[in-house]
Amino acid sequence: MRRGTTTPPTSEAAPPSRADLEAVDAHVRRGAARRLSVDPGAADALGRAFGVEGDPSVREAILAALVRIGGVRAVEAVLPYLRSDDAALRTGALDVLKSLPESVECLPALLDDPDADLRVLAAEVARAMPNGAALLCRRLLHEHDPNVCAAALDVLAEIGGPDCLPSLQVCAERYVSEPFLRYAVATAVARIGGSQAPGS
Repeated sequence: MRRGTTTPPTSEAAPPSRADLEAVDAHVRRGAARRLSVDPGAADALGRAFGVEGDPSVREAILAALVRIGGVRAVEAVLPYLRSDDAALRTGALDVLKSLPESVECLPALLDDPDADLRVLAAEVARAMPNGAALLCRRLLHEHDPNVCAAALDVLAEIGGPDCLPSLQVCAERYVSEPFLRYAVATAVARIGGSQAPGS
């Protein structure tokens, strides 16, 4: 009998391991993130890993995994990073939230948050949501931060409809002495299709 003719059995791919998200080797961490994208229960672990991951390619894999997992747990996994001082964390979290329709459930609370910077980011989330225009219009009725108003107007210029015009009128009247906001309102009105800028 000749030796060496027997083909050894092919080993199956290693099952997803959340512990590998903490491996020293970035290649291992990246692979773990990709494999965990099929595990709905891994959203929390991926979210924690995202917050401490320093390798951009691994961060990208983690975010892609969270988007693939989707659902409320994926939203909750990245939501805290909107408050981070790290711009990369904020941007990554924002990208995930804009990709997941479940983000609409937390959008009203984000738009009402006491932190104006967070409300600015919430306006960007609204850009991707089916009812984002309605939520932004409601916010404009009582928003007193110029930067938040500017962010909302920028989004409404893209996704708003004629039903937004009354809210734009309120914003224009509130900031009658702010030329840049009056211009932003005029731009939004023109793109929506209004014949005249509110307050002009």
